[in-house]
Amino acid sequence: MSDATAPATPPLAELREAIDAIDDRLLGLLAERAEIVAGIAEAKRQAGLGSLDPERERAVLARLVSRGAGRFPAAGIAAVFREVMSASVSLQRPVTVACLGPAGTWSESAARALFGFAAGYLEEPTIDAVFERVRRGEADHGVVPIENSIEGSVHATLDALLEGGVLIRREIVLPIAQCLASLAPSLGEVERVYSHPQGLGQCRRWLAANLPRAAWIHTSSTAAAAVEASRDARGAAIAGARAAELAGLPVLREGIQDRPDGATRFVSIAQSDAPRTGQDRTTLAFGVRDDQTRGALRRVLGVLDDAGVNMTRIESRPSRDAAWRYAFVADVEGHRTDPDVAQALERLAQACAWVRVLGSYPRHQGAA
Repeated sequence: MSDATAPATPPLAELREAIDAIDDRLLGLLAERAEIVAGIAEAKRQAGLGSLDPERERAVLARLVSRGAGRFPAAGIAAVFREVMSASVSLQRPVTVACLGPAGTWSESAARALFGFAAGYLEEPTIDAVFERVRRGEADHGVVPIENSIEGSVHATLDALLEGGVLIRREIVLPIAQCLASLAPSLGEVERVYSHPQGLGQCRRWLAANLPRAAWIHTSSTAAAAVEASRDARGAAIAGARAAELAGLPVLREGIQDRPDGATRFVSIAQSDAPRTGQDRTTLAFGVRDDQTRGALRRVLGVLDDAGVNMTRIESRPSRDAAWRYAFVADVEGHRTDPDVAQALERLAQACAWVRVLGSYPRHQGAA
């Protein structure tokens, strides 16, 4: 079809009026949805149920994303409806979420991806403080990093899980793009690099090649590093772009992590774990008996194999009970109520000095 016969595009003003009319209809639908939410809140109150149902939210988001909305991006569908549901929950009872602060940390980004912007957020200085908030019931949920694709496990999180009082309820994996932000005009002016130990480790090779003489200074979070660097004319921070912006730091270099596909796995903790979804992971901990001979760990792992349970990760942490004694933390596929996992846990209890489930929860499916 030639330009001469192509249908004319409506005037811009007319298109904007159409958008305004659609927005007005959306507001009406949101008001209608809020009235139904009020009815759901009352039904939950009478049944003694909590206001937040993460598994229901996850199922709804998955259904809406799979249905699609024409040209509207799938990621946008998830983002829009996550905020709608977050605001709806706040009408029932504000959900309180503790995470590693200050504002701008990757943990805060993970928390908002899980719970939306309508939740109440408590910014804590350490991972241990996040756990304590949840243990004492001062926060409904906590969000902490547990594993990075470059640096491995976050030991503070594993140790806090082993102390007990909380369980893993959800997980999310976020891509991590680290920046070098500084008031210094060039790399040659930087004498100190601030960051969380994980952030420094994720950029180890880049730092060796570009800032070999700079001192590394550990901070409680990448966002705290940005704040520290904003007070140091010859300091720089390894942090996310948002943390740098909040601290008023120019970004000298972007994407400095040693692997471009770097990602961090975060978990949401609560006083209970999640019901079975059919696409679950269970994190468990166990200790081998002191009197077991050579091959004790291999025989324990054989219990999982004999039960047909696939183990995806295992590592050891020093036990708090005695020197040179270790606790093993493992991830397995399946929910603790699945027959094969339940059978394996029962047999592990007989073969080990102790066994504890640290949480069964839905596996991350690739869409934040």
